[in-house]
Order: sequence, then C-alpha cells, then structure tokens
Amino acid sequence: MKPDTALTRLDELVASPFARLTRLLERMDPGASPIDLSLGEPKAMIPPFVGLILQEHLHEFGRYPPIRGIPTLRQSIVQWIGRRYPTLPGKIDAERHVLPLNGSREGLFSTIFPALARKPAIKKPTVLIPNPFYQAYAAAAVASGAEPHFLPSTTYAGFLPDLGAIDESLLERTVALYLCSPSNPQGAVAGQAYLARAIALARRFDFLLFADECYSEIYSDIPPPGALETAYAETGSFTNVVAFNSLSKRSGLPGLRSGFVAGDADFIASLTRFRNVACPQVPLPVQHVSAAAWADEDHVEKGRALYGKNFDLADTLLGGRYGYRRPAGSFFLWLNMAAFGGGEAAATTLWKGCGVRVLPGAYLTHAQPGADSPGKDYVRVALVHDADITREALTRIVATLG
Repeated sequence: MKPDTALTRLDELVASPFARLTRLLERMDPGASPIDLSLGEPKAMIPPFVGLILQEHLHEFGRYPPIRGIPTLRQSIVQWIGRRYPTLPGKIDAERHVLPLNGSREGLFSTIFPALARKPAIKKPTVLIPNPFYQAYAAAAVASGAEPHFLPSTTYAGFLPDLGAIDESLLERTVALYLCSPSNPQGAVAGQAYLARAIALARRFDFLLFADECYSEIYSDIPPPGALETAYAETGSFTNVVAFNSLSKRSGLPGLRSGFVAGDADFIASLTRFRNVACPQVPLPVQHVSAAAWADEDHVEKGRALYGKNFDLADTLLGGRYGYRRPAGSFFLWLNMAAFGGGEAAATTLWKGCGVRVLPGAYLTHAQPGADSPGKDYVRVALVHDADITREALTRIVATLG
C-alpha cells in the first residue's frame, strides 16, 4: 500500500470518536450543567500510595529505564496473574513471559509489527477485528500494511465475533485476531469455551490471539476468565496467545500510562527486540508505582463496588428502556436509540436537552461498503462517575428521552 493511500485509509478507519463528537456538538449549548459520559476515564479516587511512591523515586526520572522493566515490576505482575487465575501460579516466568508497556494501547498497536514479521510469506496479511472496535486495533493493521477485516459483534452473536463464520481462506491469511473481553462497548464476556475455540483457531492457522483484557477487573458477578489460563489449560503452554492489561481501568490510573503484555515466550522475545528500538520505555518512578498497584487489591475492590452501585442505579432508572441490560463486565452501557433517530441524533438531543454527553455508536464501528454502521442506532454511556453524578445523569436521560 502506498504511503498516501495508507494515511487516507488510516484516517477513514480510525478518526478519533471523541474528535468526531466534539465536531457534532461544538455549535450547540448544553441544556444543563454538563455531565460527560462519553469518555471511559475512571473518576474513582487515585490510590493513596501513588504520590508517596512517585516522590520517593522522583530522582529516577533522570535515568533511562530498562525496556524489559525492573524485576520488582515484572514479579508483581506475575504474582497478580497467579492470584487472579488460580491455575497459573508458577506457570508464568517473569523473565520470559511478561513485558511492561506504556499502557495497553501502546502494546496493542506495536505488537502487530512482530506479529506480521512471523508470517513474511503471506501476500495479503489480514488482521481480524471485532466490530465495534477499539481504534488502536485498526490503526495497527493499517499502519503495518495489513488488511483489517471486521467481524460483526452484534446482538445476534452475543456481542462477540462469530468465530464459526470466519472463512478458512481468511484465517490462512490472518496474522492476528484482536479480542476484547469484557468487550468495549457492550460489556460482553467471552467464556472459557469461546476462548478455547479462539485459541484453537490461532494455533491451527498459526496466528496470534491478542486478548485485550483491560476491563477484566470490572465485572458485575463472576470474574471473567482469561486467555492465558484457558491457553494453559488446553495444552500446558501459552503458544500463540498474549494477553494485555493495564492500570487505567483496574486501578483508576489512566494518566499513569502503565500496562503489560504476557504470554507466548517466543513472541514476547521478538516484541522485546522490537520495542527496544521502536517504543517508549516506562519511566522508572511509574514502574515502582505500578509494582505497588498490581500488588494491592483493596483499591480495586473499592472501584468495583463503585461501579456496582452505578449499575444498580441503571437497573432501577433504565430497566425496560433503550434495550438496557446490565453488562457482565466493563463500565459501559450500550443503549439502543433507534426510536430517537439513532445514535448521533440521540447524542445531540441529550446534549441540547439536558447537558449529558454520550458517544454515538457509529463512531466506534466500521460500516462495510453499501451497509449501515452496526453501531448507528446505539450510544455508549460510560458510568465512571460517583453514584450521585451517575444518578443525576441517568435521571436526566430518562426525563429527556422518556
């Protein structure tokens, strides 16, 4: 693909949904004091240890950090994985299976390049992406020269890609499958049987399963299963599987820009070599904070309780409206606005009518040629505020839409 063509294609696929929303609403005054439910930015209290640890290690901003991360951080991540997934203690090696990242987004983008390098003979490499999707997936595909192929994740398929509907000729050209569970924006959780099927396809056709699990610690009832525990249960190895997580959602620290990737040892080695020359290191003070955050569950439980209260409010205030269902995971609502003219029209109505800012679903989905966007009838609502603000926002939505 020529550079100018690639840039045009990139702009078409991954225009910022938030920039699009700003353009949609920029000439309109809010109907009340604004409440922003468009951005998945946790508003819970920052863990109290963050400032103390940063201050203690402030002098280390004067050093280049190791690309593989300090041993304390890698070991803290390994111990967290072992606590979170009871079958994995002792199975994850801090030296071979784990690599710190500048947030999961950086990793979800950069990993596509070594994934592509694994299969140099493919003439038309393809990246499989759920639809709706996180823009980093498509940006990675297009920037690397691969062809993004979007897999509908609609009500019919349980808001997850239908793995049985993927043509084998497409799978043979696939270099990576992105899978988000709990999913953004629908909050669907991939069960172990589903994950096992995705892993089996990755191994049969020798592509990478990129499991985006950044919402894994935000759930309503049962902790979502993970790709690594499922992969190990199937074959006793992590071959063809890597999982991504971060402190942005789990710990309410989106500004820290700290996450990790873990899994297939050979791929982690290739990614380490690539990141050593092409990606930013995680600053040393941030690594120390991250090690403490992965080791602490108290602040995570408090955050999860906050989201639980918000969903209790949604159950009461939205029950029976807009196709609402309490999601199994994440902190988003995926509401059907077909009766109000679709997602863009509803977002406009809510902003002008009551000052609540929500994100049109079309901005998170890709429309195939000649077809409507699968998200055109929806809005995404992020329940990231405290209970009082959430109650006010949901009450306004119901009062405005009816």
